[in-house]
Amino acid sequence: MQKVINRRGLAKRGVAQHGLAQRGLVIGGALVLALAATACSPDAGVTARPTKIAASSQAPSPSTSVSPTSTAVPTTTAAPLTPEPEQPTTADPAPVADPQPVTAKPTPTAEPAPPAVIVLEQGDTGPKVRAFQSRLRQIGWFTGDVSDRYGTKTTAAVRGFQAKRGFPVTGQADERTYDKVIAMTRRPTADELANVKPKPPKPPEPQADPKPSAISWDSDARCLTGRVMCISKSTKSLTWVVDGVPQYGFDVRFGSDELPTREGVFSVYLKKVDVISNLYHTPMPYSMFFSGGQAVHYSSNFARLGYTGASHGCVNVRNKPLLIQLYNEARIGDKVVVHW
Repeated sequence: MQKVINRRGLAKRGVAQHGLAQRGLVIGGALVLALAATACSPDAGVTARPTKIAASSQAPSPSTSVSPTSTAVPTTTAAPLTPEPEQPTTADPAPVADPQPVTAKPTPTAEPAPPAVIVLEQGDTGPKVRAFQSRLRQIGWFTGDVSDRYGTKTTAAVRGFQAKRGFPVTGQADERTYDKVIAMTRRPTADELANVKPKPPKPPEPQADPKPSAISWDSDARCLTGRVMCISKSTKSLTWVVDGVPQYGFDVRFGSDELPTREGVFSVYLKKVDVISNLYHTPMPYSMFFSGGQAVHYSSNFARLGYTGASHGCVNVRNKPLLIQLYNEARIGDKVVVHW
């Protein structure tokens, strides 16, 4: 009986001791967390050491005898805390200077332009005015005679000159206007200042007719009297001769060996400007017929090809203007001499 009572007492004591041990563990864990929270910071990076807490022995089971001197002490190790990530540091803002009061700068006032220097104006007189008017007349702004007085006419001329060039239109010959007129003109002559009308240019003197002695021609005794077309086959030329004096001459071309130009003394019996050959159907302008169907006339073929060809017996001329002159001077009945 006594043994049963002792066992129950031991059991109650063991339960009490177990409760005390659990309370010790709770309090110990709280202390570990508190120490870890105070010891851990983002800068320290320290791991809390495990703290040992003594606790009451567990109550022995009925079949196990518990030694009163040996008690199991559980060991609790605090887990290392992961340090919080470092927060980015923000640089201290630069000190801002106290705003200074803004004072508006006074707008600079443009200095007034100096007044224009007046060289000449209405009412002025003298030779300088006359020369100025002459220069204006050279460029077509002043008409009529010049004088020594700067009047309304000069003022109107200066106003027109100024308006044309975008100058201030005042009618006064200020320095700018005066210098521009001088730059555009020349110094007036004495006749211009005296209003002497320029003489019209002389027409060119007509050139004197060439002296007959200067004309080289192949003369023939039959050509020295009267009005004669003297035609030389040797020099291939026609010379217009009046009373033995040669007037002018030009190149000519003759017929071929099959159709030769007749030689001898003939006379003009027909003149016609527009002629077409009945046999060869070629044009014969300004024809002067002297022997049958043969005539002195203009030939475009001769003008184009020269002596590479031949006529059909006529006397071809390639100098059309001079032939027209001869056609106008020659008369029906004038002599024609064809010789070697």
